[in-house]
Amino acid sequence: MQMNMGYTYTALWVLLLTKLLVAVSQSQGLPKVPAVIVFGDSSVDSGNNNKIATVLKSNFSPYGRDFDGGRPTGRFGNGRVPPDFISEAMGPKPNVPAYLDPMYTIEDFATGVCFASAGTGYDNKTASVLNVMPLWKEVEYYKEYQARLRAYLGVEKANEIIREAMYLVSLGTNDFLENYYVFPAGRRSQFTVAQYEDFLVGIAENFIRELYALGARKISLTGLVPIGCLPLERLVNIFGHHGCNQEYNNVALSFNKKLDNMVCRLNRELTQITLFTTKAYEIVNDIIKNPSKYGFEVVEKACCSTGTFEMSYLCSDKNPLTCTDASKYVFWDAFHPTEKTNRIVTDYILRKMAETLR
Repeated sequence: MQMNMGYTYTALWVLLLTKLLVAVSQSQGLPKVPAVIVFGDSSVDSGNNNKIATVLKSNFSPYGRDFDGGRPTGRFGNGRVPPDFISEAMGPKPNVPAYLDPMYTIEDFATGVCFASAGTGYDNKTASVLNVMPLWKEVEYYKEYQARLRAYLGVEKANEIIREAMYLVSLGTNDFLENYYVFPAGRRSQFTVAQYEDFLVGIAENFIRELYALGARKISLTGLVPIGCLPLERLVNIFGHHGCNQEYNNVALSFNKKLDNMVCRLNRELTQITLFTTKAYEIVNDIIKNPSKYGFEVVEKACCSTGTFEMSYLCSDKNPLTCTDASKYVFWDAFHPTEKTNRIVTDYILRKMAETLR
């Protein structure tokens, strides 16, 4: 009986939040777009890492257990990721397919496509840590996509989709947590943390300028969330009694401010662009500080296995400690949020988009 009540609770949350997403798009005049195009890391990867030679994968159970059909897709969570919800709210379709997934064709990609690769960052050295796609490779695939789109739809129609599409960019977390703070003899020996932030923002600016030159006009940057509050970072924060690592959170805030300054400058310089940051830090921080307000019971640990350090192949549905109801948890594994968290964050992001794009 308790299991049935749990599943009923989960189903009600899914129904309620789906209706909220639709309500946001309708009530605030969120514009419809012909496609949603995604660049970034595991926060938005919908399965590209399945097809590259890396250990950082999630195309196995229990990942995807709450996705349509209960199938693992390569998304790092129990269900959908933010671009899926954004695509659904802005019109094209409910899920954004991975460019390297052979199940899909250019017909599918014409209304949305994901080039993201879990484990990557702005910095090429970040991608080399786990042998994933660097950002420049994501851009090369995007150029290939443009050529395929023009061959499929004709130049005029393809260019219209490229120009009117919503571009989502989510990067930066791995640059700090997988690269800068892990290898003292690497970037940390070359840059102070403030200098490294500037280095990354410079790469971000060049990336945005390249997208703009390729035809992109509406671009959203996610920025960093409170990276010091991820379960893995809590685990290793021994001297902080396993609380959030405030140093890392301060870096996230500092980096986000620099991104904001860059965004303001590019909006002045590139006259046809609509570039903005979503301020995702704010909503994720509020969820972490006030989990019960959003219907969560567990925030310090994740759903999968012990919930402290497991992700990718260490995340197992065979572990007796893996939770049965992910809707009670803010985090799915030690690094990634649950689908419910993604829905709540996306609702917030959609409000920000509506304010900017109206």
